[in-house]
Amino acid sequence: MTQSSPNYIMLTFGLTTIATMFLFFWTVRKSRSELTRKKGPILILALTGWLLLQAIFTLKEFYTSELMSFPPKIMVLGILPPILTITLLFTSSKGRSFIDSLPLKNLTYLHTVRIPVEILLYWLFLTGMVPELMTFEGRNFDILAGITAPFMAYFVFEKKKLGRQTLLIWNFICLGLLANIVINALLSAPFPFQQFAFEQPNTAILNFPFSWLPTFVVPMVLFGHLVSIRQLIKNGLNDNLEK
Repeated sequence: MTQSSPNYIMLTFGLTTIATMFLFFWTVRKSRSELTRKKGPILILALTGWLLLQAIFTLKEFYTSELMSFPPKIMVLGILPPILTITLLFTSSKGRSFIDSLPLKNLTYLHTVRIPVEILLYWLFLTGMVPELMTFEGRNFDILAGITAPFMAYFVFEKKKLGRQTLLIWNFICLGLLANIVINALLSAPFPFQQFAFEQPNTAILNFPFSWLPTFVVPMVLFGHLVSIRQLIKNGLNDNLEK
């Protein structure tokens, strides 16, 4: 089921993935912990290795073989590992020290990558690699999270016109938007549990470089929300925000 897309779409998605990596590295480098800051280069090397591994799986058509197997290979070897990593960070003392040291402002700016992602999904719809329901013309309103992210960061941390409670509510709403598109994307993919878009299924995630979306970009966005929500609840809802 290997499909090709125009070079400009592949290039734009590659740049979006790099931008996601850069924003995460920027977040780590701005950590309140010197130990966390020193881990930045190591984390980038590890994530680069992860992206290369996913590229190999995709280019070798490993994910497109035996599509009717359950669970799908990409869920086991592409999506599950980041979820387990995030779980480990939240359940271990060292992991919690790491995530609690990350600055909320940078985590908020991280969500701006959702703007090019949504534009790319629309382009992929036009090329027949994702269904319309995965775009902003269908059931996907995730672009609102990307558009509002820089405004939230600016008015909460720079102008201080908005407080922690507003930021917490925004994170919960945007987490819901993310859950909505993830569920629709999985249920419209050519897997045994497919429920939607049989005429034009979501095949993009099984092709390079778009497999990086569910295996890297989405987990990064999820991580940003979960860390922000934890910090906001843990530190209370007063307006004494640290950047």
